Amino acid sequence: MYYFLIPLILGFASNLASAFTTAYSNKWGMKTGTVITFLLRNIFGIPVWAVGFVMAVNQSEELLFRLSGAGRIIGWIIIAAGAVIIIIALFSIRTKAAAPAIGNELVCTGIYSLIRHPIHSGTMLEFIAIFILRPSVYVGIACITGFLWIYLQSRFEERDLFLRIPGYRDYMKQVPRFIPIIKFMSR
Repeated sequence: MYYFLIPLILGFASNLASAFTTAYSNKWGMKTGTVITFLLRNIFGIPVWAVGFVMAVNQSEELLFRLSGAGRIIGWIIIAAGAVIIIIALFSIRTKAAAPAIGNELVCTGIYSLIRHPIHSGTMLEFIAIFILRPSVYVGIACITGFLWIYLQSRFEERDLFLRIPGYRDYMKQVPRFIPIIKFMSR
């Protein structure tokens, strides 16, 4: 029934390793700290929470609402938008995404000039789309859990980023966390 929560929460907890890069590096050395972060987050965390989502989607349960053809199209457009945001962000920060380390340079150009956590923003769009495409109680619970995890993950990561990336605190004051602020030009 709610068994999907086990891999979902274990995966999210393991994914949180990136928020402890500095602590791991201080305790076991920079190279080992980076490897630990990489393994916990990318090899265990992300695949395990993804399994939890797949389990939630595959639960046989009555849907909360019927989805029209337009609803399906909207859902897939949102999935595509989330994927594009994630891909652009990953190209912008390259290996820093998979293997964060002490002394990483601050990336504040491109998509990172608009939002501090574009990978998380893209992932939230993916969660919304999954719920639109499979509107069940189980998927809703998985998505809410995912939103809570992203919020907590970003808060913990930012504490770590203060310690390992010079200028991050000032960057936070200028750039919103998840949703870009649209400024209209006035004459």
